[in-house]
Amino acid sequence: MESGLKTQKTQMAFENSHEKDHSLMELESGNFGCSHYRRRCKIRAPCCDEIFDCRHCHNESKNSLEVDPQDRHDIPRHDLKRVQQHCVQCGVCMGNYFCSKCNFFDDDVSKDQYHCNECGICRVGGKENFFHCNKCGCCYSTMLKDSHSCVEKAMHHNCPVCFEYLFETMKDITVLPCGHTIHLECVKEMERHFQYSCPVCSKSYCDMSRVWEKLDQEVASTPMPEMYQNKMVWILCNDCGENSEVHFHIVAHKCLKCKSYNTRQTQGGPSSCSSRFVEMNLNISGLLLEVEADATATVTNFARTMSAVTQDLRACLFKRHVQVPCFTSRKR
Repeated sequence: MESGLKTQKTQMAFENSHEKDHSLMELESGNFGCSHYRRRCKIRAPCCDEIFDCRHCHNESKNSLEVDPQDRHDIPRHDLKRVQQHCVQCGVCMGNYFCSKCNFFDDDVSKDQYHCNECGICRVGGKENFFHCNKCGCCYSTMLKDSHSCVEKAMHHNCPVCFEYLFETMKDITVLPCGHTIHLECVKEMERHFQYSCPVCSKSYCDMSRVWEKLDQEVASTPMPEMYQNKMVWILCNDCGENSEVHFHIVAHKCLKCKSYNTRQTQGGPSSCSSRFVEMNLNISGLLLEVEADATATVTNFARTMSAVTQDLRACLFKRHVQVPCFTSRKR
């Protein structure tokens, strides 16, 4: 038993010595820190007593899909003890930027880190370039101070596309005109798949006027079969929220208030089909085949029309992302 304990202690001492030698080599070569932060220290996680370069390295290792769900956890970073900027033994500076409230080090001060008391975390980008919106509960670019739509706790939820928690993300975030927040890369991915509305509220997040003009032309050049010419339906506009009763059309339905085609059909009006269709008692199967053929041709033409305007729309979106400030203030 004693022999086994001695062997175990010897092995632990060897491992600690190896870790120290490896750390010294990193410091001497200047290759210290990790992909997240450049710092001259590591942390011992109070939750699992293991050593990591930073809390993000810990969370990526201990809270991933490869880990058993019962063992997944994030590091309670505020539970770290005896944290200070300089080593008590040798005096080395752990990082040129140090926040005692967040227990945070970073040697790369070009990020212009600052601590936001309202957010309770450190952010990057320079304090003078951002303001804290109390209703949204996060920091936004000063360019959005008088122009953004406030959404309560806008950042305190998951990205509607990738479901990563936005308040703690390290990725760039953009604020849509409706006020909802989303990863900038997720917005670009939506555009690559021709999705131009907010995944939360369905409002258009870019200028779609040129697309609506093309749809006007498409609707005008696509007459509906006689049986549907008097059919009326109720629609809800996703952009302005107005309810309208309009003529049914297979291509799209236009809002009577804001002229947007970003609408959804809510219900069909009573006796909305032509009464002539009922009175004549036509052969249903033959009529359906005719309607199906017309619908197929209409959808094909519509697809060609949308393909023609895609390049113009993408050019418009590219300009938008250049002009509209990206929410680059991120959690540390």
